[in-house]
Formats: sequence, C-alpha cells, structure tokens
Amino acid sequence: MNRPPPRLERRASVERATRRPDRASTRAPRDPTAVEAPVAGVRLLRVDAESAGQRLDNFLLRHLKGVPRSHLYRLMRRGEVRVNQGRIKPDRRLDEGDLVRIPPLRTAPEPTAVASASSAALTRLAAAVIYEDDRLLVIDKPAGIAVHGGSGLSHGLIELLRQLRPGVGLELVHRLDRETSGCLLISKRRGMLRELHGLIRAGAVEKRYLALVVGDPGRAHVTVDAPLKKNVLQGGERLVRVDPVAGRAARTIFRRLRCFVTDGLVLTLVEARLITGRTHQIRVHAAHLGTPLAGDPKYGDAAANRLLKAHGWSRLFLHACALSFPMGEGGTSFRVESPLPTDLAQMLSELESTT
Repeated sequence: MNRPPPRLERRASVERATRRPDRASTRAPRDPTAVEAPVAGVRLLRVDAESAGQRLDNFLLRHLKGVPRSHLYRLMRRGEVRVNQGRIKPDRRLDEGDLVRIPPLRTAPEPTAVASASSAALTRLAAAVIYEDDRLLVIDKPAGIAVHGGSGLSHGLIELLRQLRPGVGLELVHRLDRETSGCLLISKRRGMLRELHGLIRAGAVEKRYLALVVGDPGRAHVTVDAPLKKNVLQGGERLVRVDPVAGRAARTIFRRLRCFVTDGLVLTLVEARLITGRTHQIRVHAAHLGTPLAGDPKYGDAAANRLLKAHGWSRLFLHACALSFPMGEGGTSFRVESPLPTDLAQMLSELESTT
C-alpha cells in the first residue's frame, strides 16, 4: 500500500519546496525576510526595516546574487515579479512589510571576471576616491566605466569597489551614465543609503554638471520643464523622449558660462543643475532646447560630432562637478567638488585658443 509522503516542515528560509531525487539537499542560509511560498520554487520575501525605501530592482539584485541583471529586468517587465500581488515598476521604492514574489530562478555563482580585473583598473579606481568616512564614499568616476555590470559588461564600478572594500556593504546611491565623469555617491551602510534616498526624494541633494552644448541657448539662464518617458528597446538600449502626456516631471536649469566658435561651429559651456534626476535628463533636455551635448552619440548633432571628432574630440562632454546636501541631525552642509578631467579641460583650452 502506498503511503503518503511525509509532510515537509514549514521553514522561514528561502528554498525550493521540492527536492530532486538522488541529490544531497543544499539549503540557502536562513533569510529573516523570507516567508513560505504557496507554489513550489516561488520565493516570497518580506521587506524589513533595513530594506525599506530601496528600489525594487536594487532589492532584487541584493537578494538574488548570480542572476543576470538583464534577466531580472525582463522578469519585472513581464510582471513575473510582484509586490503585494500587484505589478510595479523596477524603480518603485519598497515599504516595510511589502511582500515581494519572485518566480522560480536558477542562480549561478557571481561572475569571476571581477576577481580577474586588472590591477591597473583597481589602482585607478582607488585613486579616484575624493571623500570617505565610515558611512559614505564619494568617487570621482572616470568616463568610460559603467556604474554596474550587466548588458554585456562583466563588471562595473560598484563591483570593483566591492573588491577594493571587501566586507563593506557598498551600494550605489545614484547613477551616472557610462560616458559621464564626476562625483558619484556610494553608501557604506544601509542607514546612510536610506537617509540619502530620502534627501533625494525631498529635493535636498543639489547636483551640478558642466556640459558643452552645440549652439547657444540664447539666454544666461534657461529652465527646462519637460516630462520625460523612458523606453527600453528590444536590445535593452534605453531611449528617453520628451512626452508631455505619459512622461514623468523633469526640470533642469541651465546657466551659460562661455561661448566658443571653431570652424564656424558655435559651442557653449553651460552649468546644468538637476532639480529632478531622470535617466539621460540633461542630455535630452539640452537636445530639446536645440542645443544637444557635444559628443553625444544618442541625442546629439551628428554633423557637429563629426566635425568635433576631426579635431580629436569624440567623448561626451558631461561632467558631474559638484554635489551638496545637509548631513546628519544638525543638517550640516556637505559639499564635494570634482574639477574637469584632463581630456575635457584640454578641449576647452584648445577651444579658447581658436576663439
């Protein structure tokens, strides 16, 4: 007579409810955020106080080590990852007590490419630290390095930093495009991450950039209020457009600093102050004004970029030059600055000599 299988003991750890025959059972470390899932292979994670305020995508990346970033975003777009039984966007911030449903996934060890990163790359990044205390790290990010791995990249800045600071809970506070250089905030503690995210949401973090645009904005100060909508193309490329109907509110304030003329091409150095922080915001707003960023391959002026390239200037001219915000209970002002990198400073020097 067949006997019913023994009932599995209820557990609070994240694990599959079924086991493969003839294999030793391996259990993941107990996770205090996990609850039992009603479907085999499904994971349910309860958002705790430490994770409150974190974006859904970053929450998943922290809990699902070894799952490719592109695969996680695909799952979120399909609605296979749900929060409180509903679909939400990757950038939605989680609240304490939220229940995150994760479909069955096969995880793999984290990429070994980080371990084999060149010593030169690590040395360069170590030299880029412009401020550090026990809660915060500020990097003068070099152009050409992505802030995180994925989309064909074996590693990015955050993975390299975690190798330089093993055992420290480093997390990106915000992001910069791959070709953008300058100030980038990295938290070393979850409490600091939540504090800074709160300041960003309240508009208390001031971000200033230096940019070179093609053309002349026409006024000393220009404020652009143009909602932006982000689209993800089939290959995973992000493309942002001004969309007054479906876009999210976005505001940038441009201040004209100096004009140059080379081979009949007018170029203007501007300071851009972000009031909101949408993807590609400065680049899209500058193009919306009719003055796209010099060297921008996605939103720029192709003819102007060809002329600049003939002079040896092919890089996107966008640099995060300053960050400031109130820090701590006393609200002491914290400010950090980064001078123009050598290649951009040399470009301005050559433009000055021809103007």
